[in-house]
Amino acid sequence: MPVKIEDLSTAGAPRSTTAIINSALDVIPREHQRGLQRLVIVDRIQPDTRINLPGVSELPALYHPRMGAAQPWCEIALGVLLPKKGLFKKLAARLNYRANLVGLVLSLQAQHFHLTLSHGIKKHQYENAIRSYVEKYHEIWRERQGGLRMRLFRPLRPYLDRWARSLRKKYQAAQKAR
Repeated sequence: MPVKIEDLSTAGAPRSTTAIINSALDVIPREHQRGLQRLVIVDRIQPDTRINLPGVSELPALYHPRMGAAQPWCEIALGVLLPKKGLFKKLAARLNYRANLVGLVLSLQAQHFHLTLSHGIKKHQYENAIRSYVEKYHEIWRERQGGLRMRLFRPLRPYLDRWARSLRKKYQAAQKAR
């Protein structure tokens, strides 16, 4: 069963929001989405009365795990993704909207997968596991969304990756020398 997307924001989400979310969810295998009921788009995340989380209204997204009979679901806050103040903040947010939204959807999906479906991961290992999950599927999404530019640079990718690894190695050696 596909994940239901509900738009409860007062200003309304940008036109392509549901298409972007669906393209991100299409990358993820269906068995990883098992049990995830809905994804809700809101202006700001409201603090839950059952748990006390400081600063929850400033979070861009929140995963709600299964509690009792309620199935797991996710919230995405557009107020944090698309700020209303500052010209440059608004411009930067609009330019990075697709990538940020996909990153949030994949992050929420990774939390769902690792908390409910995968086994053998200890609490202190969740952050690294979720980060690698998001990086893996974000890379696949980017390749599917890429057009001519992606096809042109694909042959150069191994050389650029090797160069990036060597630069990272030099940087880490310089940091260690300090």
